[in-house]
Amino acid sequence: MKYFVVVAFVAILASLGSALFFMMRNGRNEPAKGKHMAKALAVRVGLSVVLFLCILIAWQLGYLQPTGLPATR
Repeated sequence: MKYFVVVAFVAILASLGSALFFMMRNGRNEPAKGKHMAKALAVRVGLSVVLFLCILIAWQLGYLQPTGLPATR
């Protein structure tokens, strides 16, 4: 599970970096640059949501054990 989280974070950072690349790249084809940047940011948001859901499901199934402050009710 730890490796999955690390790989997911690297993929999220790579997607964010590619969006930065498309934003900073100069070129004549401005609409295509915006589409590529928007797609890269959409992939980043999708990966973030999937990572959050996987962590939540792993916690519910008992694969992850919380550490730190105990939950109070």
